[in-house]
Amino acid sequence: MMYHIPVLLNECIAGLNIRPDGTYADVTFGSGQHSEAILAHLTAGKLIAFDRDKDAEKNAKDDPRLIFIRQDYRYLRNFLFYKGITKLDGLLADLGISSHQIDEPSRGFSTRFDGMLDMRMDQDNDTDASQIINHYTPSELTRIFREFGEIEDTRKLVREINEARVTGNITTTEELKAIVLKCASRGKENQFLARVFQAIRIEVNQELESLREMLLQACDLLNPGGRLVVISYHSLEDRLVKNFIRTGNFDGIPVKDFFGRQITPMKAINRKAIIPSMEETELNPRSRSAKLRIAEKI
Repeated sequence: MMYHIPVLLNECIAGLNIRPDGTYADVTFGSGQHSEAILAHLTAGKLIAFDRDKDAEKNAKDDPRLIFIRQDYRYLRNFLFYKGITKLDGLLADLGISSHQIDEPSRGFSTRFDGMLDMRMDQDNDTDASQIINHYTPSELTRIFREFGEIEDTRKLVREINEARVTGNITTTEELKAIVLKCASRGKENQFLARVFQAIRIEVNQELESLREMLLQACDLLNPGGRLVVISYHSLEDRLVKNFIRTGNFDGIPVKDFFGRQITPMKAINRKAIIPSMEETELNPRSRSAKLRIAEKI
């Protein structure tokens, strides 16, 4: 089984505008195929790869130009400095979860398999999906389903979860699915399940907070002319990336100097998000929702 099929591979490599002697970061190493394509363009350059999933580390090949760091990319600056690296010429982030994580039932990410309620990208993380479902208060569950699942009416969903866990812990994905499907509109069951699972996964892994911290650090670390290349898979991620590139903040509110000129550290290379071709989505259906944004440090 393929660990992960790289999405928009050629577009990402072109977007990085790689210098053979440059220093680059792939902060979502995964299968290592994006990294492999970057290394193919390097001679004296270096590539620093991050991934918090210990399964991904097995894909790191022995290459003197590659430094693998098993950490959340929210600690990007600290670990780069620890390795003596203060500046980057480009950074790639392929957000979301890998095919390997989805297809491994024991990880609990997929609605297609029965597995333990886990959803941790970092298997050493103390908080998993089971703890959230069984121990979050109704108001906390409401918050994550609204903010991270974009579910407007959460009352029945939260009530069903709260009632079910009174008689015993909800421990598997099938148990959670049975509860969630009671609350889904007819014909929209799969979409509703996906939103609920997405909300829990984002909370478990603190994905949006990590993304905000990584983007701010990446902007500081990039050399002038350095490229930021980010693939997102849902609107919450893409909105943060788009706003940050456009305005330098996550609210999307332009900040102007004394003379009325907009202050932003980045400029967008592509005016609209790049999406996969029809051929790519046919070969890899999971790429359908991908949006690629590329920016250059001013």
